[in-house]
Amino acid sequence: MAYNEDLVNRVRECLEDCLNVEEKYMFGGMCFMVDAKMCVGVVKNELMCRLNPALVEDLLNEPACRPMDFTGKSMKGFVFVEEEACRSKKALQKWVQLCLDYNPLAKASTKKSRGKK
Repeated sequence: MAYNEDLVNRVRECLEDCLNVEEKYMFGGMCFMVDAKMCVGVVKNELMCRLNPALVEDLLNEPACRPMDFTGKSMKGFVFVEEEACRSKKALQKWVQLCLDYNPLAKASTKKSRGKK
């Protein structure tokens, strides 16, 4: 599954002043981890945002924003934003900043230990 490399590069630019950024291939796209926590990413042609769950309901009223739902069930605190809604640098920075604002409050995922068989 391919992802929009131009959008990935634009997100990368938005994060260039951040410390502790790691890029990981996840969900069939590129995810940017900040302080070892999933923050923002690109899946296909959409921006994947991890946001404060308290803000999501209001943000879903924004144009081209929808719940992130890989399995048919939306993931709490995650949304997809269509590329058209973040074409300008200012619009993309707005979404990335919302992700960065929530990042210190977000919980890091726990790594599952793989037992020996």
